Amino acid sequence: MLRKLAALPSGRVGKWVVIALWAVVLVPALMLAGKLGDAEENDNSAWLPGNAESTAVVERAQKLMPADSLPAIVIYDRAAGVTGADLAKAQADAKAFRGIANVVGPPQAPVTSQDGKAIQTVVQVHKDKSGWAGLGKVVDAMTDIGEKDADGLGFHVAGPAGYGADSIKAFGGGGALTTITALVVVVILLITYRSPLLPLLPLITVGVSLTAAKALIYLLARDAGLVINKQTGFLLIVLIFGAATDYALLLISRYREELARHEDRHEAMAEALYRSGPAIVASAATVAVSLMLLMLAVLNSTKGMGPACAIGIVVGLLAMVTLMPALLVACGRWIFWPAKPVHGAEEERKESVWSRVGKAISGRPRLVWTGTVLVLAAMALGTFGLDASGLSNKDQFTGKPQMAVGEEIRAAHFPAGSGTPVHVVAEAGAAGRVRTALAGVPGISTVADPVVKDGEAVLLAQLEDEPSSEAARRTVEQARTAVHRIEGADAQVGGNTAIMVDTENAAARDSKVIIPIVLLVVLLILGVLLRAVVAPLLLMATVLLSFGAALGVSSLVFEHVFGLAGAEASFPLLSFVFLVALGIDYNIFLVTRVREDALSHGTRRAALTGLSSTGGVITSAGVVLAGTFAAMASLPLVFAVELGFTVAFGVLLDTIVVRSVLVTALTLDVGRWMWWPSKLFRHRDDAAAPAGEPDQTPAYSGR
Repeated sequence: MLRKLAALPSGRVGKWVVIALWAVVLVPALMLAGKLGDAEENDNSAWLPGNAESTAVVERAQKLMPADSLPAIVIYDRAAGVTGADLAKAQADAKAFRGIANVVGPPQAPVTSQDGKAIQTVVQVHKDKSGWAGLGKVVDAMTDIGEKDADGLGFHVAGPAGYGADSIKAFGGGGALTTITALVVVVILLITYRSPLLPLLPLITVGVSLTAAKALIYLLARDAGLVINKQTGFLLIVLIFGAATDYALLLISRYREELARHEDRHEAMAEALYRSGPAIVASAATVAVSLMLLMLAVLNSTKGMGPACAIGIVVGLLAMVTLMPALLVACGRWIFWPAKPVHGAEEERKESVWSRVGKAISGRPRLVWTGTVLVLAAMALGTFGLDASGLSNKDQFTGKPQMAVGEEIRAAHFPAGSGTPVHVVAEAGAAGRVRTALAGVPGISTVADPVVKDGEAVLLAQLEDEPSSEAARRTVEQARTAVHRIEGADAQVGGNTAIMVDTENAAARDSKVIIPIVLLVVLLILGVLLRAVVAPLLLMATVLLSFGAALGVSSLVFEHVFGLAGAEASFPLLSFVFLVALGIDYNIFLVTRVREDALSHGTRRAALTGLSSTGGVITSAGVVLAGTFAAMASLPLVFAVELGFTVAFGVLLDTIVVRSVLVTALTLDVGRWMWWPSKLFRHRDDAAAPAGEPDQTPAYSGR
């Protein structure tokens, strides 16, 4: 059955049928893919924890104020001190702001700072379903008003609304990200194959995959309730380019081998797809299933990302095992020009760098793997210094956009908690008691009179500390404890600081729940693929160690090299899912080849031949994947830079050290016990022969 399936896209007629079918799919997909941005939801509901108290406050407050109302903190400053004319301009601007669509109610009257060098106005902005895009339009309109006739007076829009406006500009680099990622893939493929033509086929297939995936995700978002946001959009680009190109590299490498053994290219592709297909499918299944498990998250931004990215992986897989083989066979051997593979030339092999690495490891495999484990464990110690408690709005950008500059000016001239109040919703009858309880909470400076409507009340309380600080978070926790004690009040605490608290708690819960399940699922996939117990356990251990080392080094780099303030609360979980799911790919590529060779040559000999035969292609695949994730640094977002660096570094570490050194050394040391309790385990090994010498182990004909 597998051979018949493998022969379909590479058949003399089948290849044209496959190409035609993908062409038919591509026509409507091109139209639908362009609408994906229209289906994105960047309002609070697309990011907040679904069951969090701060989310409930947003929903309950809809009766008293528009949903997702956010403060835009307008800051004017003059180093020499603001003048009466400056204050008059701020007052006139405040009146003009009321005419902007989505500005809610009259702005607070402009207030001059105690040092007389700045003016602050707080404007409530309704964040509608257009999300950050809507905020961006409001802030742009406010900026046009504020900068007009300023006469040297500084103008900045800070606060949550300013953050949303700058975020949409930062995420607007998705087109540049696609271009940079594509260029990275092309350059690496050119270096790998030294052919000006061959890289075009993986690039075409990836482009088709990305278009089809975007179209399908758009339809599911429009008609099936799939929630996606800007973060999902840029991760989808990187994942499809990286993972799908990896699958292409593995297929092309095996196809080249088979072209040397088969005169007919159709037969060569059928055999190549049959041999490499299980590893490619298992790798894609590992990534897709791991991503689907993100649906167990309570953090909505994480929950929605999982199925969308899993769809991208599955579509990329389908394209790479159907369209890619069809295109390769349709083009013929000339696509490899100038180094076209020649039939019958398979014996002409030169010793590769990986053959030499294998020889070096085979001398003392136990010493090699124990030494490698100790080094990786030492690198993992850096994880204890990782601060993943979340980032303040101004710390989420790599540069200093308008909002970040405004926040620094505001912090220098105004009380830390001004403009970003705590929101409390309660039953109207208990509003007085709730107000009294709030006023008694340490860290709360003032509590405004309640706004009452339809039996519910909203109270706004000002914090004494900077809203994203640890002290402000403790104040929110204490405020919740205080108001929850009031009988019959049904009081809940929300606002931006509360959102940070709930997000951090939800991310911690998601990590505790999802990480063990991902480990179990990946372990089961490996067990089914390798038909063993020992090998999957050892492979999972190496990937976990690799993840810890990558996260530890990344933590040190973030703090001491990049100078970043910390990491998002969801960063550890997403790093884990990407590194474990993608990192296990390379172990799958290597060990499935080792198992295939062990059927005839024994495990220890197969460990060396497997490393030698897959070393080049796996290294190329790792460099491609690392390059695509590194391209995320083109976005001026701390989250993108940190996730991109961690995954890129982790993939290279996994490819160069863990897969080539650690896994090979373990296989050489453990030998046939790798396959326990399968039949292959009963096939005894002699001592591993140096690469290049004949192996004396009797052949094993089982499968």
